[in-house]
Amino acid sequence: MNATLAQYTVAANALRLLKQQMLHWAHPYNICCFLDNNHYTSRQHTAEWLLAVGASAALHTNTNNLALLNAFINEHNGCWMFGHVSFDLQSETEPGIENIHPNYVGFDTISWVVPQVVLQLVGNTITITSYASHLPPALVWQQIHATQVITATLPACSFTARLTKHQYLQALQAIQEHIQQGDCYEINYCQEFFTYVNDLPVITAYQQLTTISPNPFSAFYKVNNCYALCASPERYLQRKGNQLISQPIKGTFKRNKQQPLEDEQLKQALYNSAKDRSENVMVVDLVRNDLGKICKPGSVQVTELFGIYTFPQVHQMISTVEGTITANTTLVDALAATFPMGSMTGAPKNRVLQLTQQYEYSRRGLYSGSIGYMQPNGDWDLNVVIRSLLYNANTGYLSYHVGGGITHYSQPELEYEECLLKASAIQQLFSEDHQKTPA
Repeated sequence: MNATLAQYTVAANALRLLKQQMLHWAHPYNICCFLDNNHYTSRQHTAEWLLAVGASAALHTNTNNLALLNAFINEHNGCWMFGHVSFDLQSETEPGIENIHPNYVGFDTISWVVPQVVLQLVGNTITITSYASHLPPALVWQQIHATQVITATLPACSFTARLTKHQYLQALQAIQEHIQQGDCYEINYCQEFFTYVNDLPVITAYQQLTTISPNPFSAFYKVNNCYALCASPERYLQRKGNQLISQPIKGTFKRNKQQPLEDEQLKQALYNSAKDRSENVMVVDLVRNDLGKICKPGSVQVTELFGIYTFPQVHQMISTVEGTITANTTLVDALAATFPMGSMTGAPKNRVLQLTQQYEYSRRGLYSGSIGYMQPNGDWDLNVVIRSLLYNANTGYLSYHVGGGITHYSQPELEYEECLLKASAIQQLFSEDHQKTPA
């Protein structure tokens, strides 16, 4: 597929407005994906923004997912590709697991597209790649700068939990009995909150969510009538050359930004927390095992254990696991070996997925799945879809999930409070006293 490219330099003080114009320009397309690093830096960093719009070729599937994805990627080798993998892929990657709850939001198990246009910001330079003859880079650049930024307000509304606090505590008690009996060591248990909103101003919701929680794996993602407004801090899987990198998060403490000394003490408390270290090391072992299925023998290493990272709302414990792969290792190989990601499942993976089906009250769908991209050189980067609003514009169904890792050390009441903490940034958007103007 032929592509045309052009580069444009943007003044630093113009980038904020340009980001808003890009979102408003992209939104009318049936498919768009805006990935935002929010100015975080790391040695894995590639670009500050990526925006893909339209579809020169597309795969949307709920059956025979991995085989179809592999064929699609092979057919369009050398092109930019964007899309998602939902948690529902567990029924293909893990034997005996079924998705038993209704799919209220409606995302397909896999959507993967070669976009019509890709914009990439590195430093102050935007590279525009077009696969569509009717959208040459110069026209795209002109259209974006002519796009009007529209202000909107969010509705005040409340969300309903799929399960009561009592049901949540009962489920955790049962899960901990499974742990004591040796069925599993750690399980990520999630709950859903939902409401109905007609004509949600999705760009405003995304901008306000990422203003409250500007995290490095954020995404504004649309496939037809389905939206993911994502403020994720977590990388699922990245390929850079012959290296495969996973950075699971397990361990969360609330910040105290008003008291810097106490905030630093909270970071140290998280680092020294036996409960959070237990969760983290179990997931690290699971990720090491998953990567070992496709990496060269002896190459899988934990390059950072119990790293403490600070985000606007919370401190998080993040570890980094890396391994070396061969040149012919594909994205589908990686998904088959590692999906669903260990931080959103637990150990041993197949057994905890059975328990997830037994004790969770709703379908995760795109939550606990992944949004990401593949570059023309074959490298890819995939996030973990957490801290996200999922919305169906046709039905008005709006939801979010929160969860946490449950171990022998977990205290159910505290786990419930941690869920509410993780949900607070989203709940705050729709409160009566929230300042409802876009960032």
